[in-house]
Amino acid sequence: MENFKLTNFFTIKGISAASGLVYSQNVLFVISDSSNFLYQYDIDKKLLLKFPLVKDAKENIEKAEKSDLESITQYGNQLIMLGSGSTQKRNTMFTLDLGSDALQTQDLTALYQNLKTVGSFSGDQLNIEGAIYAHQTMLLFQRGNSKNSRNGIFIIPNNQEDGIRFVPISLPTLDDIETTFTDAILVNDKIYFLACAENTESTYEDGEVLGTVLGIMHAPTFEIIDIHLLSEDKKFEGITLYKESETEIEFLLCEDNDTETLETTIYQLTLKK
Repeated sequence: MENFKLTNFFTIKGISAASGLVYSQNVLFVISDSSNFLYQYDIDKKLLLKFPLVKDAKENIEKAEKSDLESITQYGNQLIMLGSGSTQKRNTMFTLDLGSDALQTQDLTALYQNLKTVGSFSGDQLNIEGAIYAHQTMLLFQRGNSKNSRNGIFIIPNNQEDGIRFVPISLPTLDDIETTFTDAILVNDKIYFLACAENTESTYEDGEVLGTVLGIMHAPTFEIIDIHLLSEDKKFEGITLYKESETEIEFLLCEDNDTETLETTIYQLTLKK
């Protein structure tokens, strides 16, 4: 018997292709890989606000032009959002100060090129899908879903002169296809990550979804200590901590259903400790 429970929590109208989320003080911040907005959803009021990240921000941007925001993480009062790096147009980082609403934009082209060199990736293999910032270090989760690519974690210290490292990670398979990272968060000394199996050899084109697993990793060593099959047909792309007690830990998940419908379902995942 599985020691988790996965339920539909609520639906947000006005967001498509949700790719990451952060929960804070009963507000859910959501990014989409086909939009230039940061979405802010007040759970109690059921109110959705949109924060433009670029001038003339758009939704349902055509694939060749989109920023492909796949990673969102919170550090203190800052929300950090990153493009996947899978094309030249996807190399931007946005940082939003939640206190002042001050928005900063940074071009990560040079850093992403360095990541390709460190990880021995060719031009179209880089695909950053999750980010964690802790202990003066950024962890970026590489989704190895292109041909000959690899799953792994880039370790980027604040002082990059100390050296960037890439740690390959072997993930479980579904229907003989290796799952690939879609998001990750840090809770205490554990990394909780999502990984999806998709029948594609491209970082660009979507394929048949074969399921999503939740993995638990010992943060200091990246050793995988537990795996749970969450779904055989859903592509979960975002995870955030919702509640924690002595016996249970609760997460909120978002799903990228690869459609242009402006609606996203938020799922509640309860895991016994």
